[in-house]
Amino acid sequence: MRSTIAEAIGLKYDPVAVLLTDQKPEGALQFKEGKFGCVMSMLAAAARGRQAVFDRTTFGCPGGGTGLGFGNQYRNFPGSEECFYHFLSVGSENWEPGRQIGEMLKPYFRKELQDDWVYGERYLKTPELVKAFVECLPITEVPTQYVVFRPLGQVDADSEKPETIVFLADMDQLSALVVLANYERDYNESVIAPQAAGCQSIGIYPFREAKSDTPRAVIGLFDISARVQIKRQLKDDLLSFAVPLAMFHEMEANVPGSFLERTTWKELMKLKGKA
Repeated sequence: MRSTIAEAIGLKYDPVAVLLTDQKPEGALQFKEGKFGCVMSMLAAAARGRQAVFDRTTFGCPGGGTGLGFGNQYRNFPGSEECFYHFLSVGSENWEPGRQIGEMLKPYFRKELQDDWVYGERYLKTPELVKAFVECLPITEVPTQYVVFRPLGQVDADSEKPETIVFLADMDQLSALVVLANYERDYNESVIAPQAAGCQSIGIYPFREAKSDTPRAVIGLFDISARVQIKRQLKDDLLSFAVPLAMFHEMEANVPGSFLERTTWKELMKLKGKA
């Protein structure tokens, strides 16, 4: 399965197809059961040509499990959901139940995780706001055993139907994707950019959009922790742009005759050194 868009905007990395399936692909990367891992490292691997597979016991972390559509995995966060609410906000330095749990878990924590447990990641101001954030998420249970990341070029268009397609784009490429997403619409808000974990912006948010009669694309990788992972793996300044399959086909069909064939886009590519 090829992408005319990827060629037209000069993507460095192959778009990544997210598939829901009951068949486990051979040779795919997979986290070990019960072991920590970041879904973004698997996205980076897929962008570079590898497959990755997740199930309900190998999603890396509670946020990853939630983001990939394996239900509300924050309920399984070490200690409790309340511990997660503190972890993402102010930490447990001044919250005795969290302090006690942190001491018990300390032998199993990396140094960075210990620091975040005590002082918090500070992505939201209060635990109450984190609770509200979780309650706003489009949490879902995917109907399949596996979620698979596969380079789009390795997808068989005749037999496979990805749920979403994820582009990893720089600023200029992202601009083109946003314009193209609105190109055939009679309104100009066909793209959303929610505050979300990196895995949520390529998983449950576009999964929700895929059920809509007029699906929207989802910009992601605003999650600072996810950006660290992508930066480590790919070394580039990128954002994700996830589109449900129906919208992907709509955008693909609109490349011919669009601004991507006109002089302004060509001038921008020339300035990027990609003419």
